[in-house]
Amino acid sequence: MRRADRLFRIIQVLRRRRRPVTANEIAEELETSVRTIYRDIAQLMADRVPIRGEAGIGYVLDGGFDMPPLMLTADEIEAVMLGAQWVMGRGDAALQRAASDLVAKIGAVIPEHLRPVLLEPSGSASPMLPDAPADVIDMARVRTAIRTQGKIRLTYRDEKGVETLRIVWPIAVSYWERVRLIVAWCELRQGFRHFRTDRIAAYEFLETRYTVPRARLKARWQKQLLVQQTTNQSVQLHT
Repeated sequence: MRRADRLFRIIQVLRRRRRPVTANEIAEELETSVRTIYRDIAQLMADRVPIRGEAGIGYVLDGGFDMPPLMLTADEIEAVMLGAQWVMGRGDAALQRAASDLVAKIGAVIPEHLRPVLLEPSGSASPMLPDAPADVIDMARVRTAIRTQGKIRLTYRDEKGVETLRIVWPIAVSYWERVRLIVAWCELRQGFRHFRTDRIAAYEFLETRYTVPRARLKARWQKQLLVQQTTNQSVQLHT
């Protein structure tokens, strides 16, 4: 690995972590020696990259530091393309357009030697199955409601065809092989529920906002999922 590439990778490692990162951790990820990492960190500091820390404790990159846009590696372009292909095959119309626009923007600015990676990536994502049910609700507005913590009134039809009226607090969209689910806190059930977008009979986006921070709700939902998974695994081990 060229030193310039390694310096760039070190900045990327520090940027994605919220806690101090030791030279040992960086060296392990970059598959080089700890001594080399110490020299590279010293060089970055000398170049006025705002890195704080010291040997044996760890390093952090101060907020606000930025690099020239789209200094991407071949692997990063592959990752972007794989994600874009997945979205173009499974996302709603607005997300499909956004993924296509993203690829076009990257293609307009990356160096010429990386263009083949964009045009002919080594991996590919399969599209959603052709007989997958269509969304009933406007998914672009659902994502807006999630970002703004807006409530949604749903008339929801369960697997038996029974309809119920719900007011939900959407926190995420979960994409599966055949269907999409709106993850939300349900006022009727007083708990987290998953609503298939093809089973929504009617909907209304409300002006009312829920006041509990979405990040806190999402953390509670993820904790609940973890507990359920642990419980299911325990049951399987004892059956």
